[in-house]
Amino acid sequence: MKYRSHKDLEMSEIGMGCYALSGSYGAVDDNKYRSVLKSAYEQGINLFDTAATYGEGAEKILGDVIRPYREEVLVSTKIGAGKDGRVSLAHSDVKNECENSLDRLSIDQIDIYLVHFDDPGTPVEETVEALDDLKEEGKIKHYGVSHLPVERVKEYFKEGDVSFCLMELSPVARQSRDELLSLCREHDAKAIAFSVTGRGVLSGNIDEDTEFEPGDIRTMDPLFKKERFKSALRVSKKLEEIGKKYEKTSIQVAINWVLSQEGVVSALTGTSSKEHLEENVKGSGWNLEEEDLREIESFLEEEDKRLEEREPEIIDEILKNELPKELERAFNDLVYVMEVSMDRNMVEEKRIVPIFKELLAVRSGKKDLTYNGLEEIRKKVRDILG
Repeated sequence: MKYRSHKDLEMSEIGMGCYALSGSYGAVDDNKYRSVLKSAYEQGINLFDTAATYGEGAEKILGDVIRPYREEVLVSTKIGAGKDGRVSLAHSDVKNECENSLDRLSIDQIDIYLVHFDDPGTPVEETVEALDDLKEEGKIKHYGVSHLPVERVKEYFKEGDVSFCLMELSPVARQSRDELLSLCREHDAKAIAFSVTGRGVLSGNIDEDTEFEPGDIRTMDPLFKKERFKSALRVSKKLEEIGKKYEKTSIQVAINWVLSQEGVVSALTGTSSKEHLEENVKGSGWNLEEEDLREIESFLEEEDKRLEEREPEIIDEILKNELPKELERAFNDLVYVMEVSMDRNMVEEKRIVPIFKELLAVRSGKKDLTYNGLEEIRKKVRDILG
């Protein structure tokens, strides 16, 4: 394992992300996952990332596993929800949530404390003041940002001492490279990348016939739908081809590509499998040659052109044609429309997010899934997109 430094932290190029404990990729056996976390440490991983919102036991499980070697590892966690269950970045809630995380992790100090989600109702200055207080009190060492709109990230860089930015980055998800990495370089912050294997789509083990467990977020993720999925499979094949030169798998090439991006300090693997963990760790310790990086970039540019041409057509088709009678397919089509339209800047995020939340409320069971309900949501999206 190779290590990279930022500020006073030296971290493994491959980090361990604990998102799987949230159940978003299907059920996870806690005991087996504990053994995966231990194996990660034994293979040289010293950065462990979790969150208060990954489930009641996520922070506790990590804290239990790392207790024997706490001084040898770095813990990253994220600000959870406020008292009423909603995201709150008010000064008192940030302080309280940090105390709760410290308690669940059974540690005295969090190495990296990340703002997980945005709270539009709280000024950034107030949140930064709380974070700075926590640093001064010795309860956190450094802080950073995570799933926030770009404009909000800029505010945090302006107002606070942001050291890290957690961002999705892989050969099939490069938006953060264009929007956030330059900000990190400008403000002396480093990127911690997640979903570096494209949620497994770059493994070569997923195809059109793959079926995911009920509840797996990939059943609705646009990356696994329509033109994006076709493109991702082509990218996987290309990485596999490049990997033969190095005797590496497509996954290992994907991870190494992420690590080759200027400003990335660590790439998180979120696997719950020891076998996949061993494979992913071998994405570190070697370097893609410049000619191969250029070849990959050229291939990705061609894929971007295809998607740029085809995706607006797909959105138009979904909004104009009749929705599929199968409710799950109709739901996924609407997810595709909203996520892709935001990615392509076809609509302001603040205009479509409320409708997206309405759609996701159906998924969570807060509203009944009906054809008429989905049609109403489609009409709202169509009105916004014109």
